[in-house]
Amino acid sequence: MLPLTELIEWARQNRGSDIHLVRGLPPRVRVDGSLKSVPDTTPLTEQDCETYARLIAGQDYEKISRIGELDLAVTFQGDVRCRVNLFRQQGAVSAAIRLLAEKIPELDALGLPPAVQGLPDLNRGIVLVTGETGSGKSTTLAALLDKINHTSDQHIITLEDPIEYIYTPDRCTINQREIGTDTESYADGLRAILREDPDVILIGEMRDLDTIETALTAAETGHLVFATLHTNSAPEAVDRMVDVFPEGRQKQIRLQLSTTLMAVLSQQLLPRKDSGRVAACELMIVTPAIRNLIREGKTPQIASSMATSAAEGSLTMDNCLISLCRSRVITAETARRAARDPEYVRKNTF
Repeated sequence: MLPLTELIEWARQNRGSDIHLVRGLPPRVRVDGSLKSVPDTTPLTEQDCETYARLIAGQDYEKISRIGELDLAVTFQGDVRCRVNLFRQQGAVSAAIRLLAEKIPELDALGLPPAVQGLPDLNRGIVLVTGETGSGKSTTLAALLDKINHTSDQHIITLEDPIEYIYTPDRCTINQREIGTDTESYADGLRAILREDPDVILIGEMRDLDTIETALTAAETGHLVFATLHTNSAPEAVDRMVDVFPEGRQKQIRLQLSTTLMAVLSQQLLPRKDSGRVAACELMIVTPAIRNLIREGKTPQIASSMATSAAEGSLTMDNCLISLCRSRVITAETARRAARDPEYVRKNTF
């Protein structure tokens, strides 16, 4: 059984993003999107997994017995910050450990669409970052907030589960609240947040009606709200938020969303042609035409409107994939697999 610090160091040295510890399997690390066994390791026993879990969770370990899983963020060796989920399966404890960047990256170093650079300059409204788990949403949000931190004098409050990146206040005053530790739930934290004089609010995840409703209220009352959603495209994000509400309220929510939504950035991480991974992004800058489509419930037409509003900074996922392929960053096969319309991408990558 390798010490946990050695596993983390191996993952760091080999561009690993996640470590998986499961009974009956050797430690495995996700490298460039694929799981690889750590060399010279043997399958973990139930006792090995429990030892790792107790080391990670400390005094919170007993919570796993009561509730079956535990989310937390831990700093190892003084500078390696990880997001960890410990959970029980078939009577044993497993761990999924996400390695976070050692420092918050510069926004312009992430390879995002150029118009993203202007999002921290907004003074109100909602900005969503969407994508599947592991697509880099947390890193993008951290970079957006850190740019605000270094360029304006504001009060930032985050609600996170768990806290991932730790901000060092510069020009901004920053309060980071962790769900389950600093506040009972997203709903409770959000109910209090408007009494805490925020300028900028980060919601780690829009999970339910109460969270979305409070976010809309915050944006309507002059706050800038950043949040994540687990959707694969910008138009899907609109429908996801609206569909949470009862049918009788959806018209009102569409109206609120049409006036408060400023941008949706949808991203996925893809394997580079050489090595490593690259972000492929879809960016919807909400124009008057898109606001009208949101208000009228015509979200299927949003993608077409995005394709014709490149001048405002919008970019469809398929056009981003075509650009990455033509630049020889990704292969044509990777582009087609990740495409919304594979045939459109195929026709434009040769």
